[in-house]
Amino acid sequence: MRLPILQSDPKAAYLAYQQGIDAAIRRVLDRGWFILGEETARFEQEFAAYLGARHAIGVANGTEALELALRACEVGPGDLVITASHTAVATAAAIDLVGAIPVLVDIDPATYTLDADRLTETIQLYAARGQVGGPGGLKAVIPVHLYGHPAPLPIILDLARRFGLRVIEDCAQSHGARYQGKPTGVWGDLGAFSFYPTKNLGALGDGGMVVSNDDDLGERVRLLREYGWKERYVSSLRGKNSRLDEVQAAILRVKLPDLEPANERRRQVAARYQAMLSGLPLRRPECHPDALHVYHQYVVRTPNRDDLRTFLRDQKVGTLVHYPVPVHQQAAYQSHYRPGAGGLGHTEAVCRQVLSLPMHSELTGEQLDYIAEVIRRWQPPAEPKG
Repeated sequence: MRLPILQSDPKAAYLAYQQGIDAAIRRVLDRGWFILGEETARFEQEFAAYLGARHAIGVANGTEALELALRACEVGPGDLVITASHTAVATAAAIDLVGAIPVLVDIDPATYTLDADRLTETIQLYAARGQVGGPGGLKAVIPVHLYGHPAPLPIILDLARRFGLRVIEDCAQSHGARYQGKPTGVWGDLGAFSFYPTKNLGALGDGGMVVSNDDDLGERVRLLREYGWKERYVSSLRGKNSRLDEVQAAILRVKLPDLEPANERRRQVAARYQAMLSGLPLRRPECHPDALHVYHQYVVRTPNRDDLRTFLRDQKVGTLVHYPVPVHQQAAYQSHYRPGAGGLGHTEAVCRQVLSLPMHSELTGEQLDYIAEVIRRWQPPAEPKG
């Protein structure tokens, strides 16, 4: 067994598909068409079919997928968008890119996704103030399917319909996840995916996708990703340049047919962790009975997080912290957000305690045994930190 064990391993993911990927890249090079060609069109069709969506529009990255989805929903300067503070900062950055302001709501400490009760209270609070719809009011909700676990979508959709809000799903970590059997990405008005190399469906560079079952929204995103062109060089909307390139689309076409088996391998890795770490002073991931988790990350919690991380690093086991500082405590956003109802206590506690163990579909049983054996040798400090 080779050490160190990496927390994520994009090279191993490439090697697992090397023959197909190399052939796909050669196909693009031989064809000589590198932007918005046959590979992108076919991948859009295949990804839409996989999800059961009418529209899939390839874009440059996951952040711009969210940005373009917001623009398609006509969310703009001064508008309010509800999301989580425990997320990659890209979620808040996309809201900022359209000039809107994030309203940050606490999470469920079991699933790390939006807390349904706090979300309900927040929408009701802003409605009582007359700040739903209209200029400067709540316009949308972005549920983040964090770590591969779906947010409580039926509740979110019911609230959105009652209060006239758009729902844009942040699916950057939930490729193939399902809630009540229905894939993430097709519940809301739009879904935004990232194909960053470490994702469950990862490219060898940046890439993203917006999906929708709404014909008008799908068409708006398609126009917005390329300067608003219906006719080349003539803009009908004020769009931008955000296009999935042919090489990345070809690579993703190779990997898409194996997404379901790869996700099942992740669930098997997670099940091994669950069994091997049972009885240790760690809080292991939980999964709602209606959810199909795809374990983009396997995240444990301990008040001695930094001590455990150092111990694992010394034993050549890589870890990461997703995410150490909640959005509302980051310098760029401390004065650029609105609070949700009930505070952000769970968010702040989680950010002090979460640790992502190695998780990818190429992990071996021998590596998992070693990781578990190392963790069992760890002795937490007598006085918890953090």
